[in-house]
Amino acid sequence: MQTYHVETTLSKDGSLFIKGLPFAAGDKVEVLIRSHKRKRMYNKRHPLRGQPILYIRPFDRVAENAWEALQ
Repeated sequence: MQTYHVETTLSKDGSLFIKGLPFAAGDKVEVLIRSHKRKRMYNKRHPLRGQPILYIRPFDRVAENAWEALQ
């Protein structure tokens, strides 16, 4: 099986045209279509992924009053 990769953009009416394929007329081919818009789905599941992190006073003690051993 021969594999050929091409990237293209859909036209405004939703049509897809691929010209210059290296196959002969009458050959059977399999067509797979994948979208490059995976980031949108990714952001819905993990909205904070890739966002900058800002630490305010990172070396201060946290919940010191909650420790029973310090009471």
